[in-house]
Amino acid sequence: MDESAAQYGRDGFFLWPDRVLDDALLARAQAGLVAVRDERYDTGVPPSSHPGYDPQKLCKINDAHLASKGLYDLLVKSNLGSHLAAVTGSQRIQVWASQLLIKPPGSAAAGHVGWHQDRQYWPYWQGEDGLFTAWIALSDVGQDAGPMSFVRGSQRWGFLGEGDFFSSDQAALQAHISAAADAAWEECAALLPAGGVSLHHCLTFHGSHANTSANARCSLAVHLRDERATPVSESDNYYVSHLDEPAYSPVIYGG
Repeated sequence: MDESAAQYGRDGFFLWPDRVLDDALLARAQAGLVAVRDERYDTGVPPSSHPGYDPQKLCKINDAHLASKGLYDLLVKSNLGSHLAAVTGSQRIQVWASQLLIKPPGSAAAGHVGWHQDRQYWPYWQGEDGLFTAWIALSDVGQDAGPMSFVRGSQRWGFLGEGDFFSSDQAALQAHISAAADAAWEECAALLPAGGVSLHHCLTFHGSHANTSANARCSLAVHLRDERATPVSESDNYYVSHLDEPAYSPVIYGG
């Protein structure tokens, strides 16, 4: 087994040591981020939700890849899919959702992302196999930017249902999760350059703290499935109802 695949299997996440995405695609995606933030959509299609940008708190814009050619091309014209497949062993990888995340400087606890497992929010998929998230840094993410942090090995704890993405009380969440898991808590921060990528399993606990840097922390979280993941039968959920539409759910590896 490749060492990167072994590390992903052991830790529940993987960080590429070098930048993954090239300059031209990254620059177009960064321009797309600003346009979508400001509610300008060069595809003519809005994201599935946009709360409006507030420089005092975390901004989460769902499915921004629908609204920006630059963000969409970052997924379909890059080598992202082949990098992911090398770690996950997937034969086919498909995007089914994205989240543009902008954490303004000085947003304090309002910029936190509470500890959670992605699986908590994905009841329309059967099981956990073949479900994962790629997190693409669209700005440099240092320790002071409030980087995403993973809890090492927490995918092996199973589905606990104890987290909350929207909570700012990290300590209280950690106490509940640790008690439920009865396991050691070891955090690893995802420190990445712009164009860097991390990958995590849908059961891996993760969250982030305040951005104390002078700049916004910007990223695109991309939710993915491979050939092992199937939707719940007859589900009419928005995300699994668009799997046959490439504009919504492009296949980025395996055709």
